[in-house]
Amino acid sequence: MSEAPSTLVLSLDGGDVRIRLRPDLAPQHVERIATLADRGFYDGVVFHRVIDGFMAQGGDPSGTGTGGSDEPDLPAEFSREPHVRGVCSMARTMNPNSANSQFFICLDDATFLDGQYTVWGEVTEGMEHVDALPKGEPPRSPGKIVKARTE
Repeated sequence: MSEAPSTLVLSLDGGDVRIRLRPDLAPQHVERIATLADRGFYDGVVFHRVIDGFMAQGGDPSGTGTGGSDEPDLPAEFSREPHVRGVCSMARTMNPNSANSQFFICLDDATFLDGQYTVWGEVTEGMEHVDALPKGEPPRSPGKIVKARTE
């Protein structure tokens, strides 16, 4: 039996971002992110919403912020884990059980989100590459995930 992946690697234009997966907090969301990454779902997908001092959001293949995967939406797995710089969490609509493939990485502390979004990982290396993503909603020429994979 193969061991579950413990790291998500996002290769961005500037370099690799290593994210420690947190199945202890959100097992279904970690499984979804890992499955989509290993299928190549995130390869070439842009960060369509990057707000300086807040967060970088991606994971929508349409690049608009309205799309997702063909998998069903996930039930919320909220935790007490704080939304601080480097934390990775799922994006969703107003419905708390609507997370699918979109996620965001906190560029700064955003503890007002605590308990309302599902935390699934934290950046352990390469945060400077996330910081360097072009800003905007959407950015004029958005940064993208060149390749996503698990290890």
